[in-house]
Amino acid sequence: MTSAHDHPDWREHGVKVIPGSMLDANTPQSPGMNRAAAINFARAGAQKLWAGTVTIHANAKTGAHHHGELESVIYVVRGRARMRWGERLEYVAEAGPGDFIFVPPFVPHQEINASSDEPLECVLVRSDQEAVVVNLDIPAAEAVEEVRWVDPIHRSAPGQD
Repeated sequence: MTSAHDHPDWREHGVKVIPGSMLDANTPQSPGMNRAAAINFARAGAQKLWAGTVTIHANAKTGAHHHGELESVIYVVRGRARMRWGERLEYVAEAGPGDFIFVPPFVPHQEINASSDEPLECVLVRSDQEAVVVNLDIPAAEAVEEVRWVDPIHRSAPGQD
């Protein structure tokens, strides 16, 4: 005897293509930013992740915050992102089109549009669908340290930095 579990209806429970023109802006917003959901449980049946877009207005930035246990991935489509992180936002790195940003759980951080006249457009993926944002009241460091990523798997040969 076969059941629906043995033979799922792949038409209804298979691949979903969500047109960019049909994203859902009914998601938590922050001043200076516009978020829109593409993939979540309600829209696509996703069980373990949330994906959508975020546009950060020119010269805008978030306050210091973290996302609890969530992991976040940001893919920069257009513009220049500046990320600050740490107990006093003392570390900084920038990303441009084609770059990925990984934000681990509980990391205090701040997203900044590094441009004063162009929007920053990104794709955002989170490891859960809970809209966890823990705002932090921390003093930002005046001096920051630029941090460049080093691939832990494909380290360059000595002298090839």
